[in-house]
Amino acid sequence: MKMTPLDIRQKRFEVNFRGYSKKEAEAFLELTAGEFEEVVRENISLKEELKRVQARLEQHLDREKALQETMVTAQRISEDVKAQAKKEAEVIVAEAELQADKIVASANNRLVELVRELNELKRQKVQFESHLEALVDSHKKLLDSWKTQPGGEVAYLVKK
Repeated sequence: MKMTPLDIRQKRFEVNFRGYSKKEAEAFLELTAGEFEEVVRENISLKEELKRVQARLEQHLDREKALQETMVTAQRISEDVKAQAKKEAEVIVAEAELQADKIVASANNRLVELVRELNELKRQKVQFESHLEALVDSHKKLLDSWKTQPGGEVAYLVKK
């Protein structure tokens, strides 16, 4: 059972013939009740302060938890962004390498085609030169045969 300051003030003792002094006992009880009342008030005040401090502590703990969760989330997002950027960079590099390979292959194909065309042109040149030489030789022979024939020059002029 809890005792209150009122319980102390209302407590009465039996009076014996040679017992304690009534005034002293009552004064002591009043003094004890006053101090007990002050202790009770201080206890109530401390309990209220403890509640306020606990509420603030809970707020701080909630904030700390939220901050930790935010930091973990931010760290996870940061790692995800880094990973995504790395993947994108790898894709870009792979595409660039593929494009470079295509350009090199295209350039090589064009080179082969140009070499083929050049060889064809050389062949055609040789063939043209050969035909031209044959044509020049045949015309030279024709001219020579006309020059050697009597009246060949006249016949040549008349045929024109």
